[in-house]
Amino acid sequence: MDLIALADFNLVARHGGFSKASRASRRPKATLSRRVTELENALQLRLFERGGRNLKLTEEGRALHERTAALLTELDETAATIAAGGDKPRGRLRISAPLLFSQTAMGRIAAGFALKYPDVRLEVTTEDRAVDMIEEGYDLVIRVDPDPDESLVGRAFLHDRLVVVASPDLPRPAADLPAPGVVRGAGDRQTWKVVTSEGPATIGIEPILALSSLIMVRDAVRTGVGAARMPISLVSHDLAEGTLLHWGDIEGSEIALWALYPSRRLLSARVSAFLDFLKQAFPNGTPDELAAYIAR
Repeated sequence: MDLIALADFNLVARHGGFSKASRASRRPKATLSRRVTELENALQLRLFERGGRNLKLTEEGRALHERTAALLTELDETAATIAAGGDKPRGRLRISAPLLFSQTAMGRIAAGFALKYPDVRLEVTTEDRAVDMIEEGYDLVIRVDPDPDESLVGRAFLHDRLVVVASPDLPRPAADLPAPGVVRGAGDRQTWKVVTSEGPATIGIEPILALSSLIMVRDAVRTGVGAARMPISLVSHDLAEGTLLHWGDIEGSEIALWALYPSRRLLSARVSAFLDFLKQAFPNGTPDELAAYIAR
């Protein structure tokens, strides 16, 4: 495959048309058009739908763009790094992170990283779904207890656990009665098995609020409306100050946050730098270290 033609194709795809790509690159529109046509002929595929005013990628063109754009960028950045005689982190770094970690810690972490590495263009998106790193062009993803994936490698950098908490104003019910609960997601009646200082126990929960965000759940449980199951990092300040009480630890609820990247790629300087930055932010990976990032 002609890498120059492939680069021109990605240039046109990124800008959404030959004219825009021509102006951005200061190269003749006719040259770009010829290169793309040559690539289509070589692949025996139509990469663009040329009808109408707007140029649109075909399904095959979109797949080619998603799979090769990041690789070409990485080649360019590798060449630039070698030419500069060093491995200083530079270029674009795209990260996907889960909602709660993004809301509580990622803003400060990203700002600190940007100050330390001004030549890196850091882009962070927030989503809890399992993204396809290669297809969607991510350099690094942060996930909670990810499923095993042979195409990905990484490291756990934070650990947490779930606890049941409630306001001091909420009486703890007798063993045979359910407590009002604030839950995330579905609001069906639940039973929580906990470990307390007195041994194992079971807490029946009758949900009265079902919310989509753990930040919302925490804010609601502070009012005394019900008990909630929360990461201890998110409520450690409340527990220390007595605004929430600890009803027990959820059995077997240890969780870990992982930083993952594609195993078939060489670890770039910018990804390596971000992994090192996470290690510095959370040297022991404890819930208390994450709690330090969370506003009271």
